[in-house]
Amino acid sequence: MSDDGAPVARIRTSAIVANVRSAGVVAPVVDLRRDAYGHGLLATAAALRAQTDAVLLIDDVAEIAERDRTVTVGSATLAPDVVFGWDRTLPAMTLVGTVLSTKALRAGEGVSYGYLHRAPVDTRVALVTGGYAQGVVRELGNRAHVVIGGASHPIVGRVAMDVCVVDIGDAPVTRGDRAVFFGEEGPRVADWARATGWRADEIATAVGLRARREEAS
Repeated sequence: MSDDGAPVARIRTSAIVANVRSAGVVAPVVDLRRDAYGHGLLATAAALRAQTDAVLLIDDVAEIAERDRTVTVGSATLAPDVVFGWDRTLPAMTLVGTVLSTKALRAGEGVSYGYLHRAPVDTRVALVTGGYAQGVVRELGNRAHVVIGGASHPIVGRVAMDVCVVDIGDAPVTRGDRAVFFGEEGPRVADWARATGWRADEIATAVGLRARREEAS
């Protein structure tokens, strides 16, 4: 959890390296455009250059000092979903929010803008940091889940700018608990894509460029 509870996109370049290595392709061309799809161009390029034989496809050579095995034209030979683990390979990005508060929600009571969701039965909800300002797209409301304490809980109602509401039922969730939106321990970026109609690369890039980014071990 960050000091102020703001959502954090934790990036594991070790997962990217492992995914590229396990693909078994000699000198693969790896697409690192769009700031490596929000994973951070410089750190990702440095890890791949040091630990693989990958050729790096980037937007502009001016973005990077070390330019060996770097190109700005052509096509990738490894799909980004394989490299960054959006579906089946190791997830390189994990988006983590924080529980700000919990409260009871009675049957028939609504949450968030417009009360698009009303509780069918008495329950409890948690307010979690992470909204569309950090790339948690609005379409996820009533369509996706977060993981808190190892258990999956649905996002309910409209996603707001910096927070969302999660139905936690009778789970022992308290203020300060971490909530995993996707990545390790949680859903995958591909799950968000299926739920919203967005592409996985759009989601990862939006999160990586908007949320606070940290290097994870």
